[in-house]
Amino acid sequence: QVQLVESGGGLVQAGGSLRLSCVASGGIYRVDSMSWYRQAPGQQRELVAQIGRGGTTTYVDSVKGRFAISREYAKNTMYLQMNSLKPEDTAVYYCYARDYYGGGPYWGQGTQVTVSS
Repeated sequence: QVQLVESGGGLVQAGGSLRLSCVASGGIYRVDSMSWYRQAPGQQRELVAQIGRGGTTTYVDSVKGRFAISREYAKNTMYLQMNSLKPEDTAVYYCYARDYYGGGPYWGQGTQVTVSS
């Protein structure tokens, strides 16, 4: 089992920045790729960014050039640096980890990001 805990959400004005963190614990050796998802009220959860074990990254078009995903293996932590935030980025952001051995999936509890106009 892998446990994921997010932090770093909050209220920010449009154009501002936030950095989300996701700390993994438990069966760390099982963690393959990691991702950030978000879910706005009344909408489906969507994939925002993903980072593979080797560091390959992908982003949804709406955040390209503004968000950056990274991993710090020594701290078992994944980050999402969010710059130039827009009101439409408002959502609960979730950390997700794929299990290399086919278990899981693993989700964090979510952290609220609110961007005011």
